[in-house]
Amino acid sequence: MKNYLGVLFSFCLISAACKQKEKQADKNFISVVSLIKKQVAHVDTALYSIMKVVYFDSLHSDTQYIPREQFAEVAKEFLDIPDLSDKKVAARYKEDPAIHDQLLNRVIITYTPINPEKEEVKRQELLATPLAGEDAKVNNIIIIREISNRDSFLQKKMLWQMDKSFQVVTRSQKPGQPEITSTTKVTWNEDPNQ
Repeated sequence: MKNYLGVLFSFCLISAACKQKEKQADKNFISVVSLIKKQVAHVDTALYSIMKVVYFDSLHSDTQYIPREQFAEVAKEFLDIPDLSDKKVAARYKEDPAIHDQLLNRVIITYTPINPEKEEVKRQELLATPLAGEDAKVNNIIIIREISNRDSFLQKKMLWQMDKSFQVVTRSQKPGQPEITSTTKVTWNEDPNQ
């Protein structure tokens, strides 16, 4: 009788574990990395004038034009985030309930880590315009990345505006030193009048 109960208990545990794995494997997250790779490929083949401006602590700036062959390198921070289309990566993240912001007419899709203390990327957020009878059109991507240890703190707030520009605000601080903030903005198809 004890063997029968032990086998039944083991079967229940294995069954529950398999169901949990099935749930994790069924995550169909939107791949932010794929969206950005498409943008990079487009810019790489287009004839846009690409401008990079770096602001240091809001006091001074450095402006330069970027050859399109170097655009992928400049956008590397966005391409290095965890790709949620990879099932192993997706298992470490969850999708928060989507929010429809009626004022902005945007649907906000947010992915956050299950164990935030173990992940550098704390948030991947997509803002999309719902379209009648079609998939939504992604307008903006927001990524928050933080690296913190007892020696230093680094935070990057990253914004990608589809077909226009991207921006990275970096805050860093080392023990006994003031916080340093820099903002890098790269534009290629942005209307200066907007």
